[in-house]
Amino acid sequence: MAFPSPNSLSAASHPTREALFVLAQLGRKLESLPADLAAAIEGGRVPGEIVQRFADLEKSGLFRWLLQFGGFKERLLADDLFLAKVAMECGVGIFTKTAAEYERRRENFVKELDFVIADVVMAIVADFMLVWLPAPTVSLQPPLAVNAGSIAKFFHNCPDNAFQVALAGTSYSLLQRVGAIMRNGAKLFAVGTSASLIGTGVTNALIKARKAVSKDFEGESEDIPIVSTSVAYGVYMAVSSNLRYQILAGVIEQRMLEPLLHHHKLVLSALCFAVRTGNTFLGSLLWVDYAKWIGIQ
Repeated sequence: MAFPSPNSLSAASHPTREALFVLAQLGRKLESLPADLAAAIEGGRVPGEIVQRFADLEKSGLFRWLLQFGGFKERLLADDLFLAKVAMECGVGIFTKTAAEYERRRENFVKELDFVIADVVMAIVADFMLVWLPAPTVSLQPPLAVNAGSIAKFFHNCPDNAFQVALAGTSYSLLQRVGAIMRNGAKLFAVGTSASLIGTGVTNALIKARKAVSKDFEGESEDIPIVSTSVAYGVYMAVSSNLRYQILAGVIEQRMLEPLLHHHKLVLSALCFAVRTGNTFLGSLLWVDYAKWIGIQ
């Protein structure tokens, strides 16, 4: 990919000129960047601050490796604490889920460790997706083909987080932001329903295996309405979890905490941890109330 000439720079958009200026300050050329990032710069969709963040992230071996993967790159460029937030969410999830399992099983906790592990693993998968899907991103996707359907084009142009800050050279309509909630809601419904189906199925399989080995085993009740419980959990994730995590990542973290504590990463990380822990606790309370309301608990 050739470096734009001075004449072409005069016609370039402001974000492009800014990004190329930062590259020049770093002593790098456009062709030294990944192809998708370079194309986004030429298209005026990536300002200089993102180029600087990419260069800063590349200094770490771990981040340099993660930047090779689509999905991670877009999220790390939008939020350099994204990986820390994944660790926070999954760490809190492991602790709270394990504590809940212990409270539930008590003296049988060690004896039923296989059940505990199955439940905790599925909870971690759900927690990871709850951070991944609503996270703000830097859009590096090329435009869709001209013959793509209108619905596909609409959702393609929606942000990943309904409340995320639009970068210079990018803008989102109110309808596109609503579309982000709808699209993530559909994905979280699939994730929640699948996780519950798999988790319940594995639990029931373990119960049957235990009973086949030991007739004296008194495991969990198998009279769980598997399909209705799984669909109910999918709906809960699509509505409650989706909205809470969209607001958490796009409003509280990106719009409130990040601008205020941009140069104090340790304090910012601590506050993000506190807010996410509180959100997890609130989610647990809402799930119990919801499950009782629809009659599955």
